[in-house]
Amino acid sequence: MKRFLLAALLALSVALPASAPVLAVEPGEVLPDPALEARARALSKELRCLVCQNQSIDDSNAPLARDLRVLVRDRLQAGDSDAKVMEYVTDRYGDYVLLRPPFKATTLVLWIGPFVVLLLGAIGTFLFLRGRRGAAAGADTAPLSADERRRLDALLRKDD
Repeated sequence: MKRFLLAALLALSVALPASAPVLAVEPGEVLPDPALEARARALSKELRCLVCQNQSIDDSNAPLARDLRVLVRDRLQAGDSDAKVMEYVTDRYGDYVLLRPPFKATTLVLWIGPFVVLLLGAIGTFLFLRGRRGAAAGADTAPLSADERRRLDALLRKDD
């Protein structure tokens, strides 16, 4: 039975595409001009859903994502270029709305922050492991004096 289930899962994983897009665009949003619709889809894939935060507005079913999709399509129908549409949306919502924010002073933390955290974690791990190695080796303990050695031997003989 387990082999059958494993074979069925394997067959399904091969049959289904690995990253089938789940598009949230509603039929009423689709532009009649295929070229404009293709531009709208391309722009929508570059914009972050402000509700979902890790999805493009093209993939999100959130009402705000729908509003942004309609806004993009309205701007395209008004004759704006792709760059003008993106400028309009970022002027209104900030660089956070972009799935790939530009590298500039206001987004420096987004780009460099992960590397700083990784570096601090590596330094912390190194210091922690170095401290444990020194403690395990007994580097901070002094050898027994002759008197302490005699007392220890006496205690050990008593236990026998």
